[in-house]
Amino acid sequence: MSIDLRSLERQFHSDGYRLGMEVVDAADKEEALLAGVKVLLGTVDELVDSFSEFAARENQKPECKKGCFWCCHQPVFALNYELVYLKDFISRSFDAETQKRIAVRAGEKKRKLERLSGESLLNSKFPCPLLEDGSCIAYAARPVACRIYLSTKLQSCLKFYSEPENEDSIPELLQLPMRLGRMLNEGFKSALKAGGIDVTEFRVEEKLAG
Repeated sequence: MSIDLRSLERQFHSDGYRLGMEVVDAADKEEALLAGVKVLLGTVDELVDSFSEFAARENQKPECKKGCFWCCHQPVFALNYELVYLKDFISRSFDAETQKRIAVRAGEKKRKLERLSGESLLNSKFPCPLLEDGSCIAYAARPVACRIYLSTKLQSCLKFYSEPENEDSIPELLQLPMRLGRMLNEGFKSALKAGGIDVTEFRVEEKLAG
């Protein structure tokens, strides 16, 4: 099947931009932002589900599943609005004790990673503060980067986890949903930025540490 990737990327960027402008034009921007991010994440999920079905027919089915958490040990970067949504989810979904536990773990990871930079940072392996018993406790609100990270070979993830400095340790990821998901998010980001809304990028633990 022939795919016009550039055309698809433009379309997804445009869709993201339109969604972002709905937030910018809203009277209650705080409420609209949360609603907009929810739609954004839902659209990414639809993309991933659709492409995963196609990939399965082509014998490239993603091996990602609950309990597989090797990618949850690497740095995850997300934009401010994604983390606003994530923190709102956490505050509504968990009791004070659980929220404190998340913040403590986030602080520990933040302190470990703030001493690193460049390849050392990108290759670092420390568990996400949202990882408990091998699963993400805020799965429904996880950032775009987590949703579009789809591996077709578990062994490649294990190798990258155990040998991050090995240049041959590269997770075998599905590229199309990753690229289109990024473009959708880039479009959303562009609209918000044009409207004066904060789109700063952070590592997840930087915002969850309190």
